[in-house]
Amino acid sequence: MAFSANPLSLSVPEPVFESWLRDTGYLEILDQRTTDLHRHSSTTTVAATTASSDAAVTNSAAAAVSISNGVFVLIFSRIGTLLSLLTLNPFAKLTSDDFSGDTPSWTLQFVGSFDSYSFPSSPSQARLRVHENVKRYARNYASLFVLFFACSLYQKLLALVGLISCLALWDVLKLCGDRWGLEQRPVIKQSLIRISQCATAVILFCTNVQMALFSALAVSYVVMILHASFRKLTPSKQSTSKDVNRRVLRS
Repeated sequence: MAFSANPLSLSVPEPVFESWLRDTGYLEILDQRTTDLHRHSSTTTVAATTASSDAAVTNSAAAAVSISNGVFVLIFSRIGTLLSLLTLNPFAKLTSDDFSGDTPSWTLQFVGSFDSYSFPSSPSQARLRVHENVKRYARNYASLFVLFFACSLYQKLLALVGLISCLALWDVLKLCGDRWGLEQRPVIKQSLIRISQCATAVILFCTNVQMALFSALAVSYVVMILHASFRKLTPSKQSTSKDVNRRVLRS
């Protein structure tokens, strides 16, 4: 029999609950505990395998089979974790407010040290890292996309010429509209806009600007997914400042 709803129960929306976890630092603690438990279980498994292989020295074939099975299980589990990232939407919890703050430091926060990275132990941990890191480093990922797109245009000069031509076309249209007073002639203005849109589409298609954009998006997406899934969750300055302010108010 199903339980009846309790009108006095406290219901917290998921975004508010995640914001509380982020501000109090529980996301970092959860990620670190998950990594430590996985490392401890892996060490225990390796020790048990080593002990069993030492005890079965006379049966070397069985020991080799058990070790190889453990290695294959570890490899397939990690492949499954990576494949689970293909079905993940990294922008599910991204909002416009994530782009309004300051850009995190590229060296201290975004890149970090060698100890700031570890393989996610499970798809759930990878999902947690991706969603949180995409929110934290949204401005960094956007800057990387602009950089990759600029490099792609540099390699494809025809696409760069086509993009500049489209920008020049719209600047000429705006200049002519201001000089000819097209605001009082809405029919002529809309006709020129439609012609400019068709010309822009033809120029972009003929100069393969869409291929440069697609390659930049693909490279940026792969870099973002790998960095966000392997990057550990570390305390941010924003959450630290909030905790300090909260303590000051309490005192």
